[in-house]
Amino acid sequence: MTEEPSEPSLLRPYLMTSGRAQPVDQSLEIEAQVMTSRLGAASHPKLTFERQEIVSLCRSTVSVAEVAAMLGLHIGVARVLVADLAEQGYVVVRRPANHNSHDLGMIERVIRGLEAIH
Repeated sequence: MTEEPSEPSLLRPYLMTSGRAQPVDQSLEIEAQVMTSRLGAASHPKLTFERQEIVSLCRSTVSVAEVAAMLGLHIGVARVLVADLAEQGYVVVRRPANHNSHDLGMIERVIRGLEAIH
């Protein structure tokens, strides 16, 4: 008898975000660049598992979309977690400026990150 693949659990994302579907900063763009702050690096051992992963990953600057793709998280979950970490000072978020909307390299990185989620 072959087992059918189970559907992904909705419980884990719900627990990671404390049941929230919207980030504290609802304007957080998926292309926003995230980098670990000094506080985040110093607080790493005290953070929950998922937050530790994000803080570790963001030691070099990555976009919110890349965080989601690299950690296998739904983009909405990544936005909630990154926004929480930014509000607490564990990461620094650099928002895209209007002139970046024509940066093909950034657009390609975001697209690759989104494709990797699937």
